[in-house]
Amino acid sequence: MDTILNALVILATLMLTGLGTMSMFAPRRMVANFAIEPIGAAGLSTIRSVIGGMFLASVTLLFLGLITGQMLGYVAVAILMGIVAFGRIVSLVMDGFDKAVIPPLLAELIIIAVLVTAYSQQSL
Repeated sequence: MDTILNALVILATLMLTGLGTMSMFAPRRMVANFAIEPIGAAGLSTIRSVIGGMFLASVTLLFLGLITGQMLGYVAVAILMGIVAFGRIVSLVMDGFDKAVIPPLLAELIIIAVLVTAYSQQSL
């Protein structure tokens, strides 16, 4: 079970690395992925810093957990992903249903489940 969980954490880390790297260094390519339109340099800065920074900070926490075995960072990333997922649910309720929201919401919920399970297994 540990091997499967580690593989899933590595997979989540790689996915977040891709999103973070692209957001930080190629924000114009991420516009369609995030369904946003940056306004000038300030908008690009927001994609690079807030979105890219959130993803890359999460990657750092997951990477540290993977290499040190100290998985408290998994909880931090799970909380962050949980708040992001909650925001998507709030949007579904307040802004209306859009099927484009479902795949990222499911990905976030899966990442949360993997990280919480991996952290819980550490305690056993």
